[in-house]
Amino acid sequence: MFKKSNFQLNYLPSTVITQTESHRQGLLKEASANLWAWGIKVKKMKAIYHILNSCNIDVTQQCVIAEIWFPMVDTPRIKRALNQGMERSGSTINPILTAIQTKLEPPTFNRTNKFTAGFQAIVDAYGVGNYREINPAPFTIITFPFLFAVMFGDCGHGTVMLGFALWMISNEKYFLAQKSDSEIWNIFFSGRYLILLMSIFSIYTGFIYNDCFSKSFNIFGSSWRVRPMYNNGGWTDEIVHESGVLQLDPKTKGVYSGNPYPFGIDPIWNIAINKLTFLNSYKMKMSIIMGITHMVFGVVLSLFNHIYFKQTTNIVLQFIPEMIFIISLFGYLVFMIIFKWCRFNVYNVQDAPSILIHFINMFMFSYNDATNPPLYEHQQEVQTFLVIFALIAIPWMLLIQPFIIRAKHQKAQNRVRKRVSSNGCRNWICLDHGEKLSFNFGDVCVHQAIHTIEYCLGCISNTASYLRLWALSLAHAQLSEVLWNLLFSQGFKMTGWIGLITIFVFFAIFAALTVAILLIMEGLSAFLHALRLHWVEFQNKFYSGSGSPFSPFSFKTIIERKEE
Repeated sequence: MFKKSNFQLNYLPSTVITQTESHRQGLLKEASANLWAWGIKVKKMKAIYHILNSCNIDVTQQCVIAEIWFPMVDTPRIKRALNQGMERSGSTINPILTAIQTKLEPPTFNRTNKFTAGFQAIVDAYGVGNYREINPAPFTIITFPFLFAVMFGDCGHGTVMLGFALWMISNEKYFLAQKSDSEIWNIFFSGRYLILLMSIFSIYTGFIYNDCFSKSFNIFGSSWRVRPMYNNGGWTDEIVHESGVLQLDPKTKGVYSGNPYPFGIDPIWNIAINKLTFLNSYKMKMSIIMGITHMVFGVVLSLFNHIYFKQTTNIVLQFIPEMIFIISLFGYLVFMIIFKWCRFNVYNVQDAPSILIHFINMFMFSYNDATNPPLYEHQQEVQTFLVIFALIAIPWMLLIQPFIIRAKHQKAQNRVRKRVSSNGCRNWICLDHGEKLSFNFGDVCVHQAIHTIEYCLGCISNTASYLRLWALSLAHAQLSEVLWNLLFSQGFKMTGWIGLITIFVFFAIFAALTVAILLIMEGLSAFLHALRLHWVEFQNKFYSGSGSPFSPFSFKTIIERKEE
């Protein structure tokens, strides 16, 4: 009996443990199948109760009252959703949607789609705009990829980038379903349409530069003839380089075969040893013209903000003097560049003055430089007038605005005091109008001085900042040429099977370095520089970016958001 009882005690616990383990595994498997759905339900219920806790209960205890922000264009949709909710819940109380008056600043909501979302993200990374402030995103759709392409202009590199963008776009449904956790990939994929436009503009500027993997297209036939240089006795060792590259001399008569090359740069410059000298001046002046045009456009956009918000004093005391200052100085610089292009050619280039020296002497009122002749007649009178006009705009911006603000404050303060004295309530003015009574004229003057100094000095530094278009464009072209000359072109110098194998090996190395250096590194560099030009040089002319984003209640956002 003792042995039998001992046997049952030893056997029973193991059986119970085995059955319990099996039962637990079954419960866990069953729960795992429903775990994801349960998590979704819990998140939704938690979000709903969180929103309900923010509502107020009606005095009748039969309904809740919620104060919300919503886009006015979505009013019919919201009403239909409320009525649909009433019908599904079986409620007998009709929902009421009424507008209320508030002094709070509304949030900013910019409706986007999958194409414009990337450009809006670039603007919002700088700062969300104030309510009803003009949105730079529609203009950024064009200006951002174009400025990028000016620095990245190459038909071949743009085509490779275009293929990458089209691959992401054609498979976007698949990638959206994957929901990758790679932050770098998500950044590239979310900007797929931005990359698409950047590649298209890069191909366009590549055709203008006539540059494709450091080589040129001879589509229309060169407009340059070299034989007149030989016939005129100009075929010397200084013109013909040891490697066979020509040094083109446009002063030689007969070198032009007629009209200029129809589109872009003549392909003969690709084999000219003085190619860099020619492109250096061309791209530098082009960058200045584009930069000043971009900045003036930003100042013009500020006018629409002033008009919409009915800020008449800002139009007179801010927009007008800002336009006078930038047009009188830097708009005049653009005029001198274009005038010099039209006035001088290769035959009288020795008599062409230096625009940079003229621009410096313009500020110093120095016109006795015998080595730098005038650009046109009555240049001294015109430049003196423009400098004085620009100097007048500085106190115009600096001094008048603070006194106008103080006068408006005093007028509003007197109106409040009259109202209070008539009501016989002196505590009310202290409580409700404390902000108006705490006006500090010194703070207003300092703020206006900072704005004036920042704008005036910013016009100078921002113009110089646009020279990065010139610098990065030349750097990209030179890096591409170095990869071709020092690597891939060496394979063509070998013959036979060794040459064939060498070409394949060199092409693999050339392709890898092209993708790694020119597409990824140079592309990211050009992207960051274009980003800076929009944030600092363009948007600060009209965009404050100090608003708050509109964050509507959304189950999709709540479910996809990672736990902090």
